Amino acid sequence: MIETTATLETPHAAKYIAQLCKHFAHKVDITHSEGHGECRFVCGTAIMDADDTSLLIRVSAADEAQSAETQDVVERHLVRFAFREELQPLQWQTVANRLDSGTVTSEG
Repeated sequence: MIETTATLETPHAAKYIAQLCKHFAHKVDITHSEGHGECRFVCGTAIMDADDTSLLIRVSAADEAQSAETQDVVERHLVRFAFREELQPLQWQTVANRLDSGTVTSEG
């Protein structure tokens, strides 16, 4: 599983989440509440959270190609909805998989 994140500094984050979720609801399974949205595409899942100053987008996908496709779909639509802000390309960061450093044991 590949996980990536990107952050957009904007006071309109909750509005963009609502627009994205409403738009994608016609095509994919979504969940939306105030300041939070999830879009489950065939290629991956985008989870979006808003606060007063930023929009955090987390993408989970099975592999790098599907992750890139999910990022592209979300970013292209976000750029369209946020056209007044003249957005720069999002800077996607890969989330490192963190394994618990404890010892795993089995009972038997």
